[in-house]
Amino acid sequence: MTQGIVIIPTFNEIENIETIIRAVFALSTPFHVLIVDDNSPDGTAQKVRELQNEFSSQLFLEVRMKKAGLGTAYVHGFKWALAKGYDYIFEMDADFSHNPNDLEKLLAACENGADVAIGSRYSNGVNVVNWPLSRVLLSYFASVYVRMITGMKIADATAGFKCYRKQVLENINLDKIKFVGYAFQIEMKYRAFVKNFKIIEVPIIFTDRTKGQSKMSAGIIREAVLGVIMLRLRKIFNRL
Repeated sequence: MTQGIVIIPTFNEIENIETIIRAVFALSTPFHVLIVDDNSPDGTAQKVRELQNEFSSQLFLEVRMKKAGLGTAYVHGFKWALAKGYDYIFEMDADFSHNPNDLEKLLAACENGADVAIGSRYSNGVNVVNWPLSRVLLSYFASVYVRMITGMKIADATAGFKCYRKQVLENINLDKIKFVGYAFQIEMKYRAFVKNFKIIEVPIIFTDRTKGQSKMSAGIIREAVLGVIMLRLRKIFNRL
């Protein structure tokens, strides 16, 4: 059985979905792909079904009834992947902001001792392409803020490109995950951190999407700012 599965949550990604799936399957490492689609009205799930005719043993699809947030989509995918017995479970965006070629770098990091490998924009300078300066500064200083509050020594705390050993997800109570946006990415890292799993950052170049629309919103930012404090308080009072 293939050891690694790439979970890609989608909502209205018809412009990217076929290309990103083919890019993953073109790699020399035989990854599987799970698409978790939130009932996209643009036909994303239908395109995946068509591709399953070509990649019947590699491509899987879970469709949820409505848009319910990034975090819950990944938790759905994590539980599915653990039930299927995958050793390495990846998070990746559909829009090519994460380069599929870097999946092999993240896998290598986990095969060589990391429990969580993070595709990091900030571990070796600032490696972001096509973002306005305001967005770069927001993202960079969000990670500074997270480090100050949580004590995690992670340069890119909001990164969403990751590889987990299955043991990490087996030891995190996925039913207790609280957040759905960028705060979800922080929460997963923090829960791994407090359980003393080894977290490694792998430098990548992040390129903003060229097709489709960003899902960023003021609510997602607000959740991340307040969520970090809530996570720290829960840890202090042993309620994490």
